[in-house]
Amino acid sequence: MSAETPDPVSADMALPPIPAKRYFTIGEVSELCGVKAHVLRYWEQEFSQLKPIKRSGNRRYYQHHEVLLIRKIRHLLYDEGFTISGARNRLDEAAIQDQENAIAAEQAHALLIELRAEIEATLGVLRG
Repeated sequence: MSAETPDPVSADMALPPIPAKRYFTIGEVSELCGVKAHVLRYWEQEFSQLKPIKRSGNRRYYQHHEVLLIRKIRHLLYDEGFTISGARNRLDEAAIQDQENAIAAEQAHALLIELRAEIEATLGVLRG
């Protein structure tokens, strides 16, 4: 790696660990992700996946998965050089891939159950 190109792994390692909490305020997320609060509010408008819970006085509360998503967005924009549109497309592609992987895993599980039943039936005939 050249001195000008930051290593994405070491860049992520520079971020503090995410505490085991259910909800995080915008200030906490700002510190955890190395992004200013106004940038987080802007990203909410640009990335439909980012929807913090809003409570009294319109205070935002982010969940753990949203903090991870913000770190991913930050990485795509700041480290990989994507535009907002490009990062949005990459996240959409990743969501589609996750969906396809879940369907494939479900189909594989069903096939394994079917194979197990066939093997047990065959063993029953052999023992029979």
